[in-house]
Amino acid sequence: MATLTAGKWTLDPAHSEAMFTVRHAGISRVRGTFDDFSGNATFTEDLNGSVVQANVDTASVNTRNEGRDEHLRSADFFDAENYPVLDFESLEVIDFDGEEFKLKGNLTIRGTTQEVIFDGEFGGQTVDPFGTTRAGFEAQTDISREAFGLTWNAALEAGGFLVSDKVRITLDVSFTKDEA
Repeated sequence: MATLTAGKWTLDPAHSEAMFTVRHAGISRVRGTFDDFSGNATFTEDLNGSVVQANVDTASVNTRNEGRDEHLRSADFFDAENYPVLDFESLEVIDFDGEEFKLKGNLTIRGTTQEVIFDGEFGGQTVDPFGTTRAGFEAQTDISREAFGLTWNAALEAGGFLVSDKVRITLDVSFTKDEA
């Protein structure tokens, strides 16, 4: 069982990734990332009572296709001009067994807040060659984009829609321990 040092931690965006996957045209998946995000946490040794907060810049969406990214930034999807930030605030950590856990929290997209549960895995804690204490986590959840007001779509000739409602969010994050 991995251990975690209690205290304040800061998300390290240079060693982290915030990704999403959505089915496109019913036959393939589009994958994207957000390039600008931040966060912090106050961890307890057993994660119970830990608090996690994160912010994502919606304009930083990156699917490796500039036209699609501009559409995602528009009022059809994230409306980055009026809603520049996606927010997450944890409510509780559930069922931490030393490795796996569930993280319940409030996710806000386009001004709409929904409770979500991430299935998470604690990767462990270490001190890197530069003397920085790090902890790694992976977490994943599925959301309904329509529940957050992202309702744009186009019908397909063969039936169905261009963009699925289900979006998978995957986080692969590294936190650094704040110096006391």
